[in-house]
Amino acid sequence: MFANLADKLQQTLKNLRGKGKLSEKDVDAAMREIRLALLEADVNFKVVKDFVVSIRERAVGQEVMGSLTPGQQVVKIVHQELTRLMGREQSRLSVSSHPPTVIMMVGLQGSGKTTTSVKLALQLRKAGRNPLLAAADIYRPGAVRQLEVLCKSADLPCYSENEAKPEQICLNALRFASREGKDHLIIDTAGRLHLDEAMMAEIKVIKAAVKPTELLLVVDAMTGQDAVNAAAAFHQAAGLTGVILTKLDGDTRGGAALSVRAVTGCPIKYAGVGEKIDALEPFYPERMASRILGMGDVLSLIEKAEAALDKDKARELEKKLRRQELTLEDFRDQLKQLRSMGNLEQILDLLPGGAGIPAEIKNISLSEQQFTRVEAIISSMTKAERLSPVIINSSRRRRIAQGSGTTVQDVNRLLNQFAQMQKMFKQMGNLEKLNKLKKFKKGKKGFPFF
Repeated sequence: MFANLADKLQQTLKNLRGKGKLSEKDVDAAMREIRLALLEADVNFKVVKDFVVSIRERAVGQEVMGSLTPGQQVVKIVHQELTRLMGREQSRLSVSSHPPTVIMMVGLQGSGKTTTSVKLALQLRKAGRNPLLAAADIYRPGAVRQLEVLCKSADLPCYSENEAKPEQICLNALRFASREGKDHLIIDTAGRLHLDEAMMAEIKVIKAAVKPTELLLVVDAMTGQDAVNAAAAFHQAAGLTGVILTKLDGDTRGGAALSVRAVTGCPIKYAGVGEKIDALEPFYPERMASRILGMGDVLSLIEKAEAALDKDKARELEKKLRRQELTLEDFRDQLKQLRSMGNLEQILDLLPGGAGIPAEIKNISLSEQQFTRVEAIISSMTKAERLSPVIINSSRRRRIAQGSGTTVQDVNRLLNQFAQMQKMFKQMGNLEKLNKLKKFKKGKKGFPFF
């Protein structure tokens, strides 16, 4: 996510951090690098100009020059300006005082509008809402069927009709939602290959008919300035209330995310971060600015962990770790839960300094194939072998490899990794005992139980 932009900004600011004093010449050189980095990231040139001027004005003032750590102060200013550029605070969905709340999804073909509609419905359901989706794209072949299939896979209700005008379908869906007690109606409207008057006219007609609380534009973040231009055109024609950026996890340069709010005034409400049906996240400007500058995003990491990890299993695992009783069955369960948080690279990017982790480590991913191999190896062991891997000799390894469809080398690799993990936990346990002993020797009451 924003890899090139993040690398260049972080390197520029790293050079400033190393200076005890900053001159105007130092600031100007840094501003040139920042300007180039933003332009290469396809950020709107007017946005870049205003952004750099704003930073420079603050960076050459008393705010920085009088600081004991001028380099760090500039980093703070850049972080604040990036946050301001993307909207300062998270923009939540508005809720109608008279349910159902109608959310119209608009956008060009290929932006991921239909999939994003289902992703948004899942987000609402997780928040305790009761959404209904309506298929109003009667032009693209298979569009209605696509929404029906996605809704079925996610166990979500979908309203569709075979022969009716889009505005009539939306009105009927609204009545149906009211009758069925649905509190949100998400309308998947038709897109086009390019902006045209017919599409805008239809959006206006539907908007007048159902009076949506939210009119959200879905744009592909990888299209850069095209996404910003589309947002400006839709906003001028229909009056957007927000934007959802898709494919933000791809090789995107970041121009759309950094420009769309400044150009249109519309907040980014969500970001698509993967192809899976649950890969949609609320957009937090401050967190995104921190990630771009390599400061990590610990809050998002905690939220991912809370959503993915089983609390009861986590407590049981903690007890086993304290007793140094981790088994291969526990190892398999934890891999499964870790994998449900996303790929390893995305998780590492959320850690402070995660951008500086070597590529060979970040490129390790818990893919379906790798996880299946690990699960097959562990499942081919007897219960005694899973509880006590030390009994696994060469003949047992050959049997496990044959039973799991892998090689003896694969089995050895897994057992070695597990042994290293056990060793690490043992060292952690010894450190904990040593700390207890130190506290005890300092006169602390009680006795350290080892």
